Amino acid sequence: MQDPVFVQRAFSRIADRYVLTNHVLSMGTDILWRKKVARIVAERAPERLLDLATGSGDLAAEIAKKCPGTEIVGADFCQPMLNHARKRGLSNLIVADGLQLPFDSGVFDVVTVAFGLRNMADWPGAIKEMRRVLRPSGALIILDFSLPRGFLGPPYGVYLNHVLPRMAGVLTGQREAYDYLSKSVGAFPSGANMEALLRDCGFGDAASEPLSFGIASVYLGTLPVTDS
Repeated sequence: MQDPVFVQRAFSRIADRYVLTNHVLSMGTDILWRKKVARIVAERAPERLLDLATGSGDLAAEIAKKCPGTEIVGADFCQPMLNHARKRGLSNLIVADGLQLPFDSGVFDVVTVAFGLRNMADWPGAIKEMRRVLRPSGALIILDFSLPRGFLGPPYGVYLNHVLPRMAGVLTGQREAYDYLSKSVGAFPSGANMEALLRDCGFGDAASEPLSFGIASVYLGTLPVTDS
């Protein structure tokens, strides 16, 4: 689990260069990952959606393009990141802790969280809180980094643990934040382990799909029609 004070300070420091750095380090692939999530959301046609850990609003903005009729609420515990989200035209934004969301129970059709759950201090606690604010039959969609298997595993490990922090340090001047990123990816549950965690937290149906040979993964947890 993560130190929320360190995470908040780290993201505040890299907020101004966060989007550019992500695009450079992923060679633009992160854009395709968010488009994938937006398509999954659009298939569900939600009336109301919470994008948790919305950060600079990249995913929320992409969802807004695909779902023009959806009310989108963006929440993050880092105000400097939300300042950038507002510049993208997102207005329904709130500073909030993912472990104590300021919403009534059962008010969202979909909750999305991209590259944010991994940074929270209590993964099961955060998932249960997301579950709380979902309506029956609602869906939780998680996008996050994972570790590829097979032949790509060793070279990617070198990139993640050695090349990425150095490149990001040059781009942002905050190498410490990306040293943390590398370590957090390795500790974060992925694949079947994340599916099991979702089921343990009350999602009756859980599925995962690796993206870009497993560098990232998207997870879908769905609540039953009658949630208890």
